[in-house]
Amino acid sequence: MTNEEMTPRDDAEALALFRAQVVGELVARSLERGELRAALREKSQQHFRPPNSLVTRTYSVPTLERWYYALRIGGLEALRPEPRSDRGAAKALTDELRTLLLDIRRDHPSISAALILDTLERLGRVEPGAVSANTVRRLFRRHGISRVSKKHTGPGKERRRWEAARPGVIWHGDVCHGPMLTLGSETKPLRIHGLLDDHSRYVVALVACHTEREVDMLRVLTDALRRWGTPKTLYLDNGSTYRGDILRIACERLDVRLVHAQPYDPQARGKMERFWRTCRERCLDHLPATATLHDVQLRLYAFLDEWYHRAPHAGLIGQAPAQRWATRELPAVDEERLRDALVVRTTRRVSNDGVLSVGGRLWEVSAGILAGCRVVVERSLATPDEAPWVSHNGERMPLTAVRVLDNARRRRAEPPKKGAAVDLIPFDPMQPLVDASVGRTTRTGGER
Repeated sequence: MTNEEMTPRDDAEALALFRAQVVGELVARSLERGELRAALREKSQQHFRPPNSLVTRTYSVPTLERWYYALRIGGLEALRPEPRSDRGAAKALTDELRTLLLDIRRDHPSISAALILDTLERLGRVEPGAVSANTVRRLFRRHGISRVSKKHTGPGKERRRWEAARPGVIWHGDVCHGPMLTLGSETKPLRIHGLLDDHSRYVVALVACHTEREVDMLRVLTDALRRWGTPKTLYLDNGSTYRGDILRIACERLDVRLVHAQPYDPQARGKMERFWRTCRERCLDHLPATATLHDVQLRLYAFLDEWYHRAPHAGLIGQAPAQRWATRELPAVDEERLRDALVVRTTRRVSNDGVLSVGGRLWEVSAGILAGCRVVVERSLATPDEAPWVSHNGERMPLTAVRVLDNARRRRAEPPKKGAAVDLIPFDPMQPLVDASVGRTTRTGGER
């Protein structure tokens, strides 16, 4: 007994064995010409499953006849397929077009090669008639990404491709971890905050930071809202950066629906993940180790403006993100509403000298009556440069930054000199009674 197996040497021999199996019984029989023709017609009605195929198919009489004589004259070797003389050349496919076709097939596995080619021709990406559908099919087969039927579903969770109806309906938000940056004698992390429009794949915000806090995300979102307008839905990761109450309440105030992806399901974030892969390959993987945040930001702008927004996108079947984004109609954000939506509140105790701490800075209260009291301090994250204020009894009292050097130079009020008259308001609780008594005596003319 042996555990060894006999398998074909390669795909060509496997195909030759399959052809021999189909016509072998006819070669073994002594058939006259008329009998052979009838037998071949009968064979052409039968279904056979070729090697490495999921479906069966039939073969024409001329094809079966060619296989019959090849096996009869040249044996198994004659049934091996002959490679094309121009195999792998595909001269009509440039490197750029080849990459685009492969990306489209990976993003749209169920679309036929003919439909992909027709769409690219209508978009002006391919000259009509310059490339055949068979050329595209051979390209897909060589890379092992042939068409997958929508009816075929493998094991696991079933997914369906979806897309927003127009620009501005859904924005995706996420953070990408870039390489460590060396700044002098220390290294700092690189975090790229991004916002991507679902329909157009246009990047509405891409900002380099060292942190991924909620306040960083809010700053990126605020700038995008001011520049482009308000989306209907914000689709975010499930991380702590996007789970804060400030972001949730701000979206409610702005009538933006906040949606989070399911935990541990990166496929649900496929469009954003696909963008990050492109951003890494084209930009982040080529950063110098000594780059600053300013350097990274310049490279990100160049990557978006000079290539990504202009390049044909596989997910859009050849359209560029800028083409689709140009059809947007987003409602402009009202600055006052944006400012109010991002107002945060905290409670502080005012010191006896009228000072309190907010955001790591010291502020002075103009109203001296608040010294020693607990007050509600408000500020808007939409205007971080604006001073906070105190809300007290329905009144808004602005705070001023403490300037200790200016306070040290402030002229104090001089005390009154010794012996000088002091203009004070006297306090005598009997004086009103005396005045009333004197007035009554004067009116009646009586004596005491």
